[in-house]
Amino acid sequence: RFSPPLHPLGFMPPRRPRGRVRQVLSPVIQPAASARHAKQSKPTPPPPPPPPSYSPTRAQKTPLPPLAAMAVADKAVAGGGEAQQPEPEPEPAAEASTFAELGVCRELVEACDAMGWKQPTKIQAGAIPHALQGRDVIGLGQTGSGKTGAFALPIIQALLEHRQPFFACIMSPTRELAIQIAEQFEALGSAIGLVCSVLVGGVDRMQQVLSIAKRPHIVVGTPGRLLDHLKDTKGFSLTKVKYLVLDEADKLLNLEFKESLDDILKVIPKERRTYLFSATMTKKVSKLQRACLRNPVKVEVSSKYSTVDTLKQEWYFVPADYKDCYLVHVLNELPGSMIMIFVRTCESTRLLALTLRNLGFKALSISGQMSQDKRLGALNKFKAKDFNILICTDVASRGLDIQGVDVVMNYDIPMNSKDYVHRVGRTARAGQSGYAVSFVNQYEAEWFKLIEQLLGNSFPRCLSRGNT
Repeated sequence: RFSPPLHPLGFMPPRRPRGRVRQVLSPVIQPAASARHAKQSKPTPPPPPPPPSYSPTRAQKTPLPPLAAMAVADKAVAGGGEAQQPEPEPEPAAEASTFAELGVCRELVEACDAMGWKQPTKIQAGAIPHALQGRDVIGLGQTGSGKTGAFALPIIQALLEHRQPFFACIMSPTRELAIQIAEQFEALGSAIGLVCSVLVGGVDRMQQVLSIAKRPHIVVGTPGRLLDHLKDTKGFSLTKVKYLVLDEADKLLNLEFKESLDDILKVIPKERRTYLFSATMTKKVSKLQRACLRNPVKVEVSSKYSTVDTLKQEWYFVPADYKDCYLVHVLNELPGSMIMIFVRTCESTRLLALTLRNLGFKALSISGQMSQDKRLGALNKFKAKDFNILICTDVASRGLDIQGVDVVMNYDIPMNSKDYVHRVGRTARAGQSGYAVSFVNQYEAEWFKLIEQLLGNSFPRCLSRGNT
């Protein structure tokens, strides 16, 4: 038979009363248990005195160092509050009609003339003097306003005085924009023997390793591939970088690039000049602090979100099932125009391009799922006007400078209102006129109203046959 185990003292402990018996004995058991517990329990120590209250006078006598102040600000943001740090005030743009008046050296003035840059734009006139003085710069300008020249000219002029490899690092969120930035650096520095290396994904890494071995002056890349080379490529280091540029900075400072960007910032020296440029700049102190700006000057030639005055913007309210028909109708009204059509998904680019080609239009697509060679091939065919319609996702909405784009169409309304600003910025660049039209269905009307509220403008609605 099964026998229950004995107690360690050699006898069976008494069974605990249950049920009705426990209810009857509870008045007797509880006082005895409480008395026994009182004998065994230790007296609790008195609570510690409360910390001294915050004293403004004491804080003024012992100010926090800069790094500690940043930590306090980051902790405040992590706790759900905004860091209380003053935002840099916008500086008035300088009045200048030539690059020489801004302090640009003679060699670069000649390079600007060769590229057709006769006079500086507003963002260039505002940012270049401060950058030449050694200040960190936050630049906010409309799309197509010449932001690349605003940071490229000061960097190349500083390189003329102190030539060294890996002098500057420029990061961008997209591959195409990185390639475009490198082309402008090479064009401006062609007369002085400037060497530039492009480190982006989708390209053979061995070719990039060979370009790094040439010890270029300027490194342009996307954060992911740049970090890969820092970890794996022997002899590649950014410990002597003098200039760091974040183009489309609000995109780079988002969570999408957080880990890669933070790892890169750890290996770049603190003693450097930092430039942040974008058409839609964030005002969150926590994001700007991650770039380790030092007493930055803010050059703002437009409001936080705005489009150029030479851009005409309209919209159609269409049923979702008939959006294709309205698109073909508008395309037939614009024969021969260079058109960029933005959609939401990569699959939509392929499907819409196939549909339009079957209808006789010269259309091709570009999306993030294509290899880099195919993406560059599609862009080059569109720039050469072999095809006049480019169907793309938001991968082509940031920073690309494609000359001659007449019309931008929003086939799908972006869920993020800032993306609309970057999309329509592909046309009406450098003072030219342009046209943007959006096809809004019954499910996207609320998103489009948010875009109008963001820009502080109500766009006219197009009325056509059957659309009342």
